[in-house]
Amino acid sequence: MKTLQELTRPNIWKFKPYSCARDEFKGEASVYLDANENPNNSPYNRYPDPRQSALKEKIVQIKHARATQLFLGVGSDEPIDLLYRAFCEPRLDNVVAIAPTYGMYGVCADVNDVEYRQVPLNAEFQFSAAELLARCDEHTKLIWLCSPNNPTGNNMQAEEIERILAGFDGITVIDEAYIDFSTQPSWLKKLDEYPNLVVLQTFSKAWGSAAIRLGMAFASEAIIDILNKIKYPYNISLPTQQQAIKMLENAPQVQLWIREILKERTFMQNELRKNKHFLHLYPSDANFILCKVTNANRIYAYLVSEGIIVRNRNSVTLCENCLRISIGKHEENLALLQALEKYA
Repeated sequence: MKTLQELTRPNIWKFKPYSCARDEFKGEASVYLDANENPNNSPYNRYPDPRQSALKEKIVQIKHARATQLFLGVGSDEPIDLLYRAFCEPRLDNVVAIAPTYGMYGVCADVNDVEYRQVPLNAEFQFSAAELLARCDEHTKLIWLCSPNNPTGNNMQAEEIERILAGFDGITVIDEAYIDFSTQPSWLKKLDEYPNLVVLQTFSKAWGSAAIRLGMAFASEAIIDILNKIKYPYNISLPTQQQAIKMLENAPQVQLWIREILKERTFMQNELRKNKHFLHLYPSDANFILCKVTNANRIYAYLVSEGIIVRNRNSVTLCENCLRISIGKHEENLALLQALEKYA
């Protein structure tokens, strides 16, 4: 791996971050007159903890990591964007990603004026480490891997991921938004082994908390320090921190939700295979199923007319005539199946 200084944009490495009031004083006091806050409307009149210490302590107890290895962002999209801003020099550096995959990697590349190199998956929606590494050059700073992948739903082969981690001298990002629905272990256990590894997770999927917009980036303390250096001071609001702590204290219920979703996933796979318009269901390690159908545009439009919304992936690389179906509650899944029975 290149040194972190070699990977980091020179201006980011050198600059001094903004120091907010809650950074300069840590602890408890009886009177706060330091941050130009309104003294009324407690607790929402006070700026939130910029380092989210209480929340991080609860997260790492469940994730079996260290608080110094954790960055919290506004969804996973914030750390995705910050990784570009920290490590990729616009119009000079590039990144490599599998295709198809989560669209925000490409969007953030465009926003940051960074070349985005795509390597198509094979027919089984797997990648070759050799092919990805062949697309890298001296200016490749990041490789993006999503496992389980979106929109395909499958885990990427662990052996190929290991080859990327061992063979790439930049930073490898593994997005594990759907890891709670997978049989594969998280790559979090490899953080100490690979200082070039960043693992993304989220509260939006298994934790049923998409509305609070909270994402997690796990990495070496050195990488986390750089993300903290360039983030906005109070990026995670107090209500978000409070609701996340509430969800973490409700972890047993979340495990029940996961088991119910997996049960419904199997049910939906069995039922959809009976429908003549569903030609192939791709294996899923996520809370959704990618399905090849006879006519994705027509079936999608029909379902919309029935008040049922799925995701049309027809225009996505390797997903021609594919619909992506999220697993809902049993009654929602039945509504979809009943509507499909009437489709001619």
